[in-house]
Amino acid sequence: MKSTDVWPAYQIVTPEIIARLTEISGTENVSLKNADLELHANDQGIQTAHCAEALVWATDTVQVSRVLALANQERIPVTAWGAGTSLEGNPIPLHGGILLSFERMTRILAVQADDFQVTVQPGLGYKDLNHHLARHGLFFAPDPGANATIGGMLGNNAAGIRTVKYGATRDNVLKLELVLADGRVIQTGSRSVKQSSGYDLTHLMIGSEGTLGLVTAATLKLAPVPVHISAAIASFESVTAAIEAVVGVRGSGLDPAALEYLDEITSDLISKNDGLNLPAKPTLLMEFHSTHAGSMQEILEIVRQICIESGAVQFFSTINQSERLKLWHARHHTMETIVRNHPGHKVTNSDVAVPISAYPELIKFIETCRSRYDVMAYAFGHAGDGNIHVLYVTGDDSAYQTAMQMNAEVVNQAIELDGTATGEHGIGMGKTQFMRKEHGAGLDVMFSLKRSLDPNWILNPGKIFPSNIIPA
Repeated sequence: MKSTDVWPAYQIVTPEIIARLTEISGTENVSLKNADLELHANDQGIQTAHCAEALVWATDTVQVSRVLALANQERIPVTAWGAGTSLEGNPIPLHGGILLSFERMTRILAVQADDFQVTVQPGLGYKDLNHHLARHGLFFAPDPGANATIGGMLGNNAAGIRTVKYGATRDNVLKLELVLADGRVIQTGSRSVKQSSGYDLTHLMIGSEGTLGLVTAATLKLAPVPVHISAAIASFESVTAAIEAVVGVRGSGLDPAALEYLDEITSDLISKNDGLNLPAKPTLLMEFHSTHAGSMQEILEIVRQICIESGAVQFFSTINQSERLKLWHARHHTMETIVRNHPGHKVTNSDVAVPISAYPELIKFIETCRSRYDVMAYAFGHAGDGNIHVLYVTGDDSAYQTAMQMNAEVVNQAIELDGTATGEHGIGMGKTQFMRKEHGAGLDVMFSLKRSLDPNWILNPGKIFPSNIIPA
């Protein structure tokens, strides 16, 4: 591995290259308009925007293959784009080149309902997919909140509130069709639920943020839409008591579908904005699925007992759909609520994850840092799998720099607790500096894999790897 501050020289997108891209893709699928380039220059995070030199809309696997073969031959960087809902600058074309958008590859290729599977193109939105699947009584379980595209979810290994029951994106994918940097098209995995053949290239690609290959089709695992759904809210005097309840609920065999944590200031904020009548205390939001209406009340009574024994000062449960939807609407829109309540301020969303046993220590560390740095920071997340989001609210550049110092401490502490720098947002541009600490010599192995599959380093350069580590 070579360390340097100078990136390899990429070729610019010349008029000749544009002519060849147009020949491959058609005039209607290539744009040099500033409005189009600027629209695809940043995601929903706070990383600095960068425009590509050319925008190409992907239409099918053959076209993607030809575009990548050309880019590889000419050494032009290519960055994939889904819906731009990521938060760490993952799809920003940092080195210019070609922005390959999958916004027009939105087809459902096959629904294999009897196998609880669906095969889709990568530009299809997660919510749009589930709207279609509802007629089959099925749904794709990972829930990132926003209407992220399936390709984006694959690139970041997106997760969300239902991870505790159904797993992250990585746990719900069987097969991929993808195009490598040199234009080769390969299939990974199979539609068989059990697979034990060769290297697991499917899961290698998931979470690689478009740095190893670009997905053009994916076969996903589905779950039956739950017949009966309940929700519960419990508030506690301390984080330790709340996590004791998390461990109790998870260990009870009740199989929660969602198990969310809100710190006291987040609980207070969404309570006032959404009329939830929550105290300003550490709070758990829970959801349970069942095929039998009779068992739902029994589940909720067991949950109530666990929470009370753990020290809950307030407990509420419901099987009423409108009440449940109101609760999860508030949770899904937490970031929007924070932004709306701090006009003129920058809101930066960071996430880390730790073992559940280390969750109270991490939350207390965040609270200590918040006081020491005097930073407005909301903490909430997926307590059922140890994931926490910290949203920093800053009014000027000085405050932002202070908040990022705190964030670095939080990330390093998560790694020290045998956790990770990011549970579901990915590395992108925002967290490359933590990769060596988290992975050690494993980062060198990742580098070797990258060089093997993308020797010209054209796929999404500037992501995942620290900026001073580049191809020799």
